[in-house]
Amino acid sequence: MAATARPIRLLAGFITVGVWTLGSRVLGFVRDILIAAYMGTGPVSEAFFVAFSLPNLFRRFFAEGAFNTAFVPMFSKKLEADENPLEFAQDAFAGLASVLIVLTLVAQVAMPWFVLAMAGGFAGDVRFELATDFGRISFAYILFISLAALLSGLLNAIGRFAVAAAAPILLNLILIAVLVLAGTDFLGGVTIDVSTAAPGDDLTGLHHGTLLAWGILLAGLAQLALVWFAAKRAGFRLIPRRPRLTPEMRQLAVIMLPAMLAGGVVQINLLVGRQVASFFDGAIVWLSLADRLYQLPLGVVGIAIGVVLLPDLSRRLRADDAVGGRYALSRAGEVCMALTIPAAVALCVIPTPLVSVLFERGAFTADDTVQTALALAAYGLGLPAFVLQKVLQPLYFAREDTRSPFRYALVALVVNAVAAIGLSFFIGFIGAAIATSLAAWTMVWQLLRGKRAMGEVATFDARYRRRIGRIALASMIMGVTLVVASTLLMPLLGTPGWRYLALVVLVVGGAGVYGVAAQALGAFRISEFREALGRR
Repeated sequence: MAATARPIRLLAGFITVGVWTLGSRVLGFVRDILIAAYMGTGPVSEAFFVAFSLPNLFRRFFAEGAFNTAFVPMFSKKLEADENPLEFAQDAFAGLASVLIVLTLVAQVAMPWFVLAMAGGFAGDVRFELATDFGRISFAYILFISLAALLSGLLNAIGRFAVAAAAPILLNLILIAVLVLAGTDFLGGVTIDVSTAAPGDDLTGLHHGTLLAWGILLAGLAQLALVWFAAKRAGFRLIPRRPRLTPEMRQLAVIMLPAMLAGGVVQINLLVGRQVASFFDGAIVWLSLADRLYQLPLGVVGIAIGVVLLPDLSRRLRADDAVGGRYALSRAGEVCMALTIPAAVALCVIPTPLVSVLFERGAFTADDTVQTALALAAYGLGLPAFVLQKVLQPLYFAREDTRSPFRYALVALVVNAVAAIGLSFFIGFIGAAIATSLAAWTMVWQLLRGKRAMGEVATFDARYRRRIGRIALASMIMGVTLVVASTLLMPLLGTPGWRYLALVVLVVGGAGVYGVAAQALGAFRISEFREALGRR
């Protein structure tokens, strides 16, 4: 009973994070639907997506990737041993803030080079100036959101998942409000002056893009405020102060450096894809919207389980609880695959109806739908791998081993770069999406090989191995059903007013078929989820 009690609480924590993340992703869809409708896939839209990706790239590099990977296990151990975790968190907060302030100031000067590093194809046209100006406005978001990520990691470590998981909702709510109000007098008159624009340049959505850049900054501040007050209520009141190079901070830096390098490799993979896309008109927007769709299951499942699993495994390793750790890992993997494999099948077999109904309106055309759907199917091939990484990496991070994932990431980087650039000569921008999925599977293969030396705690149990094949079979049954159903519903999927209902019928029907098939095949038991919800 003791071995299963904490994994049940882990599953309940996963559900908490997943539900809030689902809310955020749904609002993210609404945001991107509005962006596509108001701004289309022209220069302004492409410039905005590149500018928005800049602070997010560095955030994943510094905070959610490297810093929290090192901070959460160390903080969890100090919390478990009652070794003044507040003082350690305060020093980490001050150190991270100092680095980010310097980076933000440097970025204001270096922004043109940052833009070229992200999208070399922008050089010499109006997209370059737009992305540079948008980037300078929005880059300070990294300061607020990275500090919020540290506080979120702290809250997750003490088992308070809800506020940290809810914080991203503020970003989407604020950006949706900005988009809706942009066409009114309330937010009128704010537009960047584009001196390099030629008479024939398409500047559709310039006013919306400018206001969105400012909205990103406001959203970062709101997210930081939310988690700061939650941490304060939990007894961790972190205030700005001069950073100190304590022995703990030196240890944090030593652990963090390989993780930072690994995070850098992952971000280089993204840069390669952006660079390839920047040489194809509209491709950055197509890839970004496809990314948004596959990020829904990735965020709800993979990120949620990773957030909950890392502190749990850290505590178990400190307590030498190998049996409980193996059980937690196996149940986390089981839940992830039960939710992710059918999602991947759906993205691969019905990408066009999904993209058409969600995005095709206003400035977003039928041709944009076709291109985005191709990218979505390519990303869908790698979705299980993206999620498995979130399950397997905590095994390394909980041991404060950040060097192994770095070495694996280097190999994945080479695979991604060679595939993306090589395939682009034959299949265009789709090569970047296929390369991303291929690199993800390469990373998973290495993580699986590397964990063999970790012993029982890093081994999936017999129940996991027994159920994974059944999950795949149930997903295949669902996939066939979706292909037949989408063909029958095609007239309604293309009819204004009916297409939303038709998509709901398609998605809910597919989920229902999968649920029945999975229950019948023994892939999972609904009672297990009910039990976890009852223990919340």
